[in-house]
Amino acid sequence: MRKENLPISAARARAIFAPWKALPAVVLAVSGGPDSVALMWLAARWRSKLRRGPRLIAVTVDHGLRQEAAREAREVKRLARRLGIEHRTLRWQGAKPTTGVPAAARAARYRLLARAAREGGAGHIATAHTRDDQAETLLMRLLRGSGVAGLAAMAAETEREGVLLLWPLLDISKAELIATLEAAGVGFADDPTNRDPAFTRPRLRALMPLLAEEGADAGTLARLASRLARANAAVEVLADGAERYLALTDRGAAAGSYDARAFAALPGEIRLRLLRRAVDRHGHEGPAELGKVEALLEALDDAVAEGQTRLKQTLAGAAISLSKGRILVQPAPPRRRRPR
Repeated sequence: MRKENLPISAARARAIFAPWKALPAVVLAVSGGPDSVALMWLAARWRSKLRRGPRLIAVTVDHGLRQEAAREAREVKRLARRLGIEHRTLRWQGAKPTTGVPAAARAARYRLLARAAREGGAGHIATAHTRDDQAETLLMRLLRGSGVAGLAAMAAETEREGVLLLWPLLDISKAELIATLEAAGVGFADDPTNRDPAFTRPRLRALMPLLAEEGADAGTLARLASRLARANAAVEVLADGAERYLALTDRGAAAGSYDARAFAALPGEIRLRLLRRAVDRHGHEGPAELGKVEALLEALDDAVAEGQTRLKQTLAGAAISLSKGRILVQPAPPRRRRPR
């Protein structure tokens, strides 16, 4: 039998959840589908074998988009009770958008999960993204033209809404999780939107068998994401060093100010990251889009190469200027509101 069709062993579960031992509490995001139900089942079984361990709080978010969602939340609650862990159902209230529904629902979900974590004294939220999800995320970002950081896909943990998000199952396939639930006799819900071709991720999911025939199966794509994450981490270290170098060689410079010639001598990817950091640090309109930062860097590079003495642009609420041989990034004045 292939490994992908085998249940998760107790020893493997111990290895997966070992980093949680010292945590006071963890929120488990449980929708009712096979991945999240398996996460809850495995985490609860692991916790039950410990003398001391984190408090587990299962949270189901009902987005109000499907009639079945309320029933699925009740099923999760029943299973949580059987496993001896707490459960809460939170609802996405208010009007729903007519476009961009998956992104809006995802943002609402994390917002509600973060609220539940804060109320429950938990600094961590665990979600059940798998190796299959990692592969799909890589493909989605590849199609959007993401840079190295984006193609690194999902990290094992990241900060969001003031808490740490954990993805403990990124090295595990969906098939293994389903096999685990089937072996334990645990049921799960089937969300038809996961197969709805109106959305990008299900369309890519339908392509995965064809890609696998060419050698690009979920394992290979997830491995590529891992290698890109490793490369991205190395480039970030180099960018940190470059930032310190520019500050040390230009001690009188204000934050967000660089000697144009010294900046131009750095490799392109490093310049891009330093510029994006400065814009995000000093801007007030959210993270800058990669493509727009690339266009800004190209304009700065051209200006420096041609010996231009002045250049002014704005991006994401930051004002970027080239004057007297210096690049300066600072907050832009608030936009004037047009009179109604």
